[in-house]
Amino acid sequence: MDTELLKTFLEVQRTRHFGKAAENLYLTQSAVSFRIRQLEQQLGVNLFVRYRNNIQLTAAGERLLPHAQTMLSALQRARHDVALSAQQAKQLAIAAPTTIWDALLQPAFIKVQQQKSELSWRTDHLNREALTRQLLEHQLDLAILFDPPKTDDISIEKLCNVKLVAVTSGSNEGLAGLATQAYCYVDWGNTFETLHSRFFNEQAPIKLRSSSATLALSWLLENVGSAYLPESMVSGYLKQGRLQQLTSVPGIERELYAAYLTDNQYNQELQTVIRLLQQQFAAEQSQAVS
Repeated sequence: MDTELLKTFLEVQRTRHFGKAAENLYLTQSAVSFRIRQLEQQLGVNLFVRYRNNIQLTAAGERLLPHAQTMLSALQRARHDVALSAQQAKQLAIAAPTTIWDALLQPAFIKVQQQKSELSWRTDHLNREALTRQLLEHQLDLAILFDPPKTDDISIEKLCNVKLVAVTSGSNEGLAGLATQAYCYVDWGNTFETLHSRFFNEQAPIKLRSSSATLALSWLLENVGSAYLPESMVSGYLKQGRLQQLTSVPGIERELYAAYLTDNQYNQELQTVIRLLQQQFAAEQSQAVS
């Protein structure tokens, strides 16, 4: 199948507009429409329902979407792998949800990348479902997440414990006083959502929902409100008095895992990377509490 047709399909799906898709692809709108018709003819189905200023995927289009993403991602990685020089013969693909990347993984990864300079890397921000799918499809070597998939094909190893604490940039008035504060809900995964709803969800109006812990922290420092953030991330602000911990609200401790295919061809390198990540997380947590 012509990958250009799939690229056009994904761009129309993303923009939900033939004109905008044409601009982004440097094509005419008629060329975009022609490509979509070609793809529909090849598959024998309609991919979009076209209303005035409203383009939606059909059920067939929804089913094609993950396959198109997988095919183009695999092609991109194949091109990159083939282009690697003899000195960089091994490439590892690592991914995590956005919250884990910006609050926890980024500094540790940079240190590991420096220590394993002989490797080439590909990084990405993905949700849990996409992480699991790409692991099983051999598009991803290492996934870092809180709620690892439980399947015989995937091995998991614990990296560290992460304590999420409720902090406020206002006054620590106790749980009842939180009803007057704005709240930023940070997406820390399914288990966090379940635990969180037991004692905090109804206490404060949710002013902001975010998948970025860095954004949540910046928002707190500029507004009066509260949020759950990693203790290691906010320890400095707590010491400075810019934030306060809500002592009436329980902390939530999560376990961070590395997940990888059991039969991955680079398992030896992955084991080394995992050990180095564990060391980096331990060092960062020790530094945060000192």
